[in-house]
Amino acid sequence: MAARRRRNADTPASGEGAVLPADLELQDLYGAFAAHGLDDEDLDDAAVLVPPVTLPSEPELAEQAKAVPMLAWALKLARWTAPHRAVDEFGDLTGPDRAPAARLLGLAPEEGDAPEEAVVEAMRAWSLACDLDLVELGTTASGEHVAVPGPDLEPAEEGDTDTVLELWLTAAGIVRELAAEADSQELEPTEDPAEADEDGLNEVEDARDEAAELLDEALQVLYETTAFAEPGNETVPLGVLAALLVVPEGEEPSDELLGDITDVMVALDPMLADLAELGLLEYRPIDPELFDEEEEGEEPERAEQAELDEAESARFGLVRLTPLGQYGIRQWLLEDGYDAPLVGDLARGDAAGLLRGVSEAANVLPEEELKVWVAGREPVEAARELLAAARGTDAYAPMRRLLCHSALTLLGAPAEPAVREVLDDPELGGGARAWLVSLGVADVPVPDRAMALWTVVDAFAAQLLDTGGDPDELRDLVAELPVTDDPVGYFGELWRVEHPYTADVLEAVGELHPDRAVAKEARKAAFKARSKG
Repeated sequence: MAARRRRNADTPASGEGAVLPADLELQDLYGAFAAHGLDDEDLDDAAVLVPPVTLPSEPELAEQAKAVPMLAWALKLARWTAPHRAVDEFGDLTGPDRAPAARLLGLAPEEGDAPEEAVVEAMRAWSLACDLDLVELGTTASGEHVAVPGPDLEPAEEGDTDTVLELWLTAAGIVRELAAEADSQELEPTEDPAEADEDGLNEVEDARDEAAELLDEALQVLYETTAFAEPGNETVPLGVLAALLVVPEGEEPSDELLGDITDVMVALDPMLADLAELGLLEYRPIDPELFDEEEEGEEPERAEQAELDEAESARFGLVRLTPLGQYGIRQWLLEDGYDAPLVGDLARGDAAGLLRGVSEAANVLPEEELKVWVAGREPVEAARELLAAARGTDAYAPMRRLLCHSALTLLGAPAEPAVREVLDDPELGGGARAWLVSLGVADVPVPDRAMALWTVVDAFAAQLLDTGGDPDELRDLVAELPVTDDPVGYFGELWRVEHPYTADVLEAVGELHPDRAVAKEARKAAFKARSKG
């Protein structure tokens, strides 16, 4: 798939100092480029982040694929060719077989003439069967053109997972390509016949490329929004999808952009309808009566109005990516070299691999990975493993300890014995005490001053890593620091803390603290911490 370049307003550059693994902010997980400090020319080299998704098992996906009508019809027609069936020189069903094919698929009544639309649908299914090699075409010794069942037919009918998914994915790719090609054919004919061949071909090719890029971008937006949607809320109004493609982030749509949104909706409408036939998505198309109302001079409610009721909004189109669609788009992304993880990929190993992987990965949903890892584990042993993996003084260690705290919270009170075992650990003791207090435990010993100060720096460093230094997310944390009335004395202690992020933390406090006197002392302390090293 083409890398999506959604318009993105003013991407902030990362600051000086330590390299933070969360420099990629949440909006980057929606496919925007990790372009901190990059000019427009550098965007081609920037990474596209694809969020992790949760998919059913492949056998479940194969069952869903076999239930897609168009693929089921192709399988049925392929079986119908046994032992062989005559076709014309182009490999199409002959005239006498077309109506019976429509009847076989239940598209036409058993008696009487087969409607033209039913025959067209049957021929489309036949074409798909040929494209998927479910039928093989050949010529007999007497020169008769025939079709016979292909080698994939039997395993597909028996539900072989790999075969069915490969067939469905190939079919989805064909329909995706044809959908963009059909959209590109709606061009005005060239008036000058002399220019028709070359110019017309170039125009069609350009239009096809543009339609394919638009469709790919729309599918990737659907993939990303579905990944973050709450269960049951995956349906996206077509107008919202178009707006995500057109309107720069953080901006309100202008009148010109509203026109662009409408154009994108109209362009996507038939392409999404085509993909719905393969089960890649569920789609309610734009109500054609909306266009009739506009031609008659009526004023139908516009898609961008906020007061539309649910029924009226649905008239402008609704789209929902299916699990099959997520599977297909993920496969296309992987084929194009993108990292498209599954939720739980990082939770398959031990606690060290879990915490390290989640800390270092840019496209990850930490809470989901932790939930997968802790599920079904014995709490005390799991907590001991997590706490051991959280130790360290490397650049990612504060983040590991933050993730460890979250995982312990998921384990809950049964993990308490393991947490008590590390109360005197210089790296884990402060966080262990905080966790026990949050659990409501009464007999938690107060940490000594050195442990308390080290824990303050470590916890703040973890937030720096987790937020990428986002000032909006850090201001409240800075304001809550226990500076009291003696910032000189407090920062005089803090800059001496032996922690790899001490200077970074003090610099952040110096930039963000609302009290100018406190901020000044923090900056002075940061300078001392840097000089100490």
